[in-house]
Amino acid sequence: MGFTTATEFHQRRAEIIQISTGSKELDKLLQGGIETGSITEMFGEFRTGKTQLCHTLAVTCQLPIDQGGGEGKAMYIDTEGTFRPERLLAVAERYGLVGSDVLDNVAYARAFNTDHQTQLLYQASAMMAESRYALLIVDSATALYRTDYSGRGELSARQCHLGRFLRMLLRLADEFGVAVVITNQVVAQVDGAAMFSADPKKPIGGNILAHASTTRKESTVGVLYLRKGRGETRICKIYDSPCLPEAEAMFAINADGVGDAKD
Repeated sequence: MGFTTATEFHQRRAEIIQISTGSKELDKLLQGGIETGSITEMFGEFRTGKTQLCHTLAVTCQLPIDQGGGEGKAMYIDTEGTFRPERLLAVAERYGLVGSDVLDNVAYARAFNTDHQTQLLYQASAMMAESRYALLIVDSATALYRTDYSGRGELSARQCHLGRFLRMLLRLADEFGVAVVITNQVVAQVDGAAMFSADPKKPIGGNILAHASTTRKESTVGVLYLRKGRGETRICKIYDSPCLPEAEAMFAINADGVGDAKD
């Protein structure tokens, strides 16, 4: 990877596709949807809609571009055992897609430890070279790091391994033009502002890319913070983004995936 002209870079930016989240309000917040060629991190407490958004995106990425899709397949790395094909079928039905085709277009892998999670990216790279993928999901990117590196003295090793994993994700996003979506869970803290914690006993809090700061490419990382609203309503806030203003939008988790919150 050497130098390129700003013109070529500008043309590449023009080729970026936005994949619909299933919610018009959320798409508006993201100026069209989840961007290809970039990493988007979604973090929040348990049951804030992260996995539901992943399931919806795994279907919408298969739609034609003029319908808010990416005209490509999805790849789903599941580290917590939360993947549910029946959710994909419900979203597929909503968009008038053939359920069996939608499932065939999602490559699924369950990761059991951090080395396995990293190894799967080599496999992903080979598969992307063979076939058109629009989306790569890692749900959750941090769960296995919490179990594999649980000791107080292991923080440095954990960050090093996590940094390598994130650099590989950035490379896949860059090389194959896929949208990469990663999720992370935070633990509720008494002080709402204390999103990050320096205490290594706590799970990886807040924005994992802030911890692996060596991988931070300002042009490729967007961070969304999800929190609960009333009932099935959720709120998404632009927590950190190089090109989006700080703002928030409401969305809902429905039986057929993520949609707009009803007034």
